[in-house]
Amino acid sequence: MTLAMRASAADRAATLPSELEIRAQLDRVRSSPEFDTPERARKFLGYVIEEAIAGRAGRIKAYTIATEVFGREASFDAQADPAVRIEAGRVRRALERYYLVAGRDDPIIIAMPKGGYVPTFTRRETIALDGQREIDDDTRSPRPEWRSLTFGIVALIMTALIMTFVPRLRQLTAPESPATLAQGDARPAIPRLLVEPFEDLSDGQLSSTIARGLTDEVISQIVKFKEITVVVGPPSALPDASLPPTKLPLYALQGSVRLDNTKLRLGFRLVQRSDQSILWAANYDEVLDVGNLLTIEGEVARSVATALAQPYGIIFQADATNLGQSPPQDWDAYACTLSYYGYRASLDPQTHASVQTCLQKAVARFPNYATAWALLSLTYIDELRFRYRFNQTSPVSLDRAIETAARAVELDPQNVRALQAEMLSLFFRGEVDAALNIGARAMALNPNDTELAGEYGFRLALSGEWAQGCGLVGGAVERNPGPLGYFETALAVCSYIAGDYPGAERWARLADMQTNPIYHLILLAILGRSGQTKEAAIELQWLRANAPEIVANIRTEVAIRVARPVDQAKFMEGIRGAGLDVPQE
Repeated sequence: MTLAMRASAADRAATLPSELEIRAQLDRVRSSPEFDTPERARKFLGYVIEEAIAGRAGRIKAYTIATEVFGREASFDAQADPAVRIEAGRVRRALERYYLVAGRDDPIIIAMPKGGYVPTFTRRETIALDGQREIDDDTRSPRPEWRSLTFGIVALIMTALIMTFVPRLRQLTAPESPATLAQGDARPAIPRLLVEPFEDLSDGQLSSTIARGLTDEVISQIVKFKEITVVVGPPSALPDASLPPTKLPLYALQGSVRLDNTKLRLGFRLVQRSDQSILWAANYDEVLDVGNLLTIEGEVARSVATALAQPYGIIFQADATNLGQSPPQDWDAYACTLSYYGYRASLDPQTHASVQTCLQKAVARFPNYATAWALLSLTYIDELRFRYRFNQTSPVSLDRAIETAARAVELDPQNVRALQAEMLSLFFRGEVDAALNIGARAMALNPNDTELAGEYGFRLALSGEWAQGCGLVGGAVERNPGPLGYFETALAVCSYIAGDYPGAERWARLADMQTNPIYHLILLAILGRSGQTKEAAIELQWLRANAPEIVANIRTEVAIRVARPVDQAKFMEGIRGAGLDVPQE
């Protein structure tokens, strides 16, 4: 599978850039603010490029990258530790962002195809967007300005928008419980995506069948995400423009199929219909035989759906910009759901309170909006699991989180965010088996949702299924294009339990969630277990100053998060090593 920026004629020797050109392009990329990555990712990219230039592409493996770039021990196991895969995903996303914004006119394209870590180098003139025509100054579609935003900026935009949308809903009273609400029929306006019938560019019987089948499969995968509405049909079949703007699709997904013997190219574009600008494009190249057609269609459809429709995906980013520029009057409730994901970027207590208020008012106005109910439940759960309101006279109860999640599931039993909220609420009530059963059901409904996969994986891990659970968390980090601090913290816990204390600290430092008390608790245990008493003392001081109740009830705090006594004991070893006097049971 290849992204749109891959060259269709990259293997022609006449087009290959020189070593000098490649190094100059590498400097250009790494010096740009659009290549927004940690230093480790920059070293990763420089290493694989230098190895490729030196003719040592065969040495570019996960093991060599881990040991020579990340400083891992010789015992590094690429199958058990996803660090290299995750860093490669971060580099790929940063390169895509760079070439969509600052580098769209650069003469040399550096890419790292999925399935390996060997980079490719091509000249601008060889790049084809849809497999038919070459990109040049006359044919290149305009790139929207939102591509220049980093996810940190998007999160700040979503937080600021709360100040705009909460006052619009202020005349409504936040509900005391779901039972107090009227059963209204009003539905909030949410973005609509038109999926056009995919085009058969080869005009053959088999390619036509593939185009129809792929269209249906992509639709079936996208509708699993409840944050958007899918509309099907050609543009000519749409209602006329006399309808309100929110009743018309904001975006259109276009696809094409080209078949040349057994070589199959599937192309996709997401178009913003207001100005026909291309927000995203991708090509997938496959080798076709009779037995793998359905597999190809399924894998490609899942990849497209995940890229477009998941939280922090392409549509989320475009929606955030649309809201920031000229938000429709009836997008108030939807803005609250987007703002929830903005809050998830940092898990900041102050942002949490604003988002929770916004969602309370959204469900009061739209009592049948299942997604808003689910996210509201998650804010109640966060209030408890991250200990945001220990000093409040009337903190939210877990019963309210469970009740709110149940309301979301009642409204839409297929809504995986609702099932995610129900899973978490039951987990923190100690009903671990019931929680995991719900998580498994949600995963069966939509395995493409990386937010769900990460949360379910972490619950599996904390219940004792460390290998399976941590594998799911690692996969979620690899596929999730958004802020990853929470899941990187989860991987820190995974490494800690596995006895990899340097790896645990690396993941925790990468997460960098400085306002979150549980983050400091995890880092405290890691530093204590690895013997870094001075650094551990800093974390302990932070907890005593900002979350003294956690320190006073440390054993209980660990027990409500880590299910097995044997794993709790491992965690308590680090706490004691950090200098906190916790008596043995």
